[in-house]
Amino acid sequence: MSQFNDYYGNSGAGGGGGGGGFMTGGSPYGSASGSPGGASRKTEIAHSLRPLTVLQLLNATQAHSDAEWMLDDTELGQVTVVGHVVSIQSQATNNLYWLDDGTGRIEARHWIDSSIEESGTGSSAITEGSYVRVSGTLKMFGSKRYVNATHIRPVKSPHEIYFHLLEAMTVTLIWAKGAPPRPGQNPSTTIPQGQGAGPLAAGGSAYAVQSHSAAANNSQYSHLPKLECTIITFMLNQPAKEEGVHVGSIARAVGGDAVTISNALDKLMDDGLVFTTIDDSHFKVAD
Repeated sequence: MSQFNDYYGNSGAGGGGGGGGFMTGGSPYGSASGSPGGASRKTEIAHSLRPLTVLQLLNATQAHSDAEWMLDDTELGQVTVVGHVVSIQSQATNNLYWLDDGTGRIEARHWIDSSIEESGTGSSAITEGSYVRVSGTLKMFGSKRYVNATHIRPVKSPHEIYFHLLEAMTVTLIWAKGAPPRPGQNPSTTIPQGQGAGPLAAGGSAYAVQSHSAAANNSQYSHLPKLECTIITFMLNQPAKEEGVHVGSIARAVGGDAVTISNALDKLMDDGLVFTTIDDSHFKVAD
């Protein structure tokens, strides 16, 4: 997909981001060489650019008003969306665009910088009924969420619309199931379909890259109580990520109330079987 990198090039109001955000180094958010729990990862995510649909933006959650936006237990940094301009409301300091991409509608707010003279490819060239690419951050004001657009420009060609949808699906699959096997890589390192416990394990595929199988480690954890063993088995069947598994994913998979699951995780940490990573809500199994 590198031939389409100019979709993020320096054109439009204020320029654009670089690349789709997920191709570099085979990671959805580019290089992940920094420490999983350090400030470098926070900076990396904050400066990443993830392609999303409007529905994904509407499904993103926020624990509280100052918390980071999360989608499927993954933190969101910069986002980019392609949509049809339903209406435009011009104001003295900003322009409001209602965008529809077929999955939903969301407002994009672009602040006007009077010190920058916009060219014909910038926001001044955007009209109702056209398609635009918007890049920025997801925000909430009151009960209304919107995209705080740092860059907005008209779509260059119809192919960009299809490319964006395919890119959004690709990045979502990589985050959910791991990167697909590289050319020449043995696909046997992936989890066969239906192996393991939990509802997510049934959807295993070539994307579900995993470094070790839960079945091979069951004997190591057979002495654990049922809930703790189920949690370990579920975590072992998840795609290998530096940040580990979010407690929300564990709760949805194994069931039970939050206090019981929290106590089980505390016991597993006390036993040295799991540990926290980027925060107190992400866990990994100790090797």
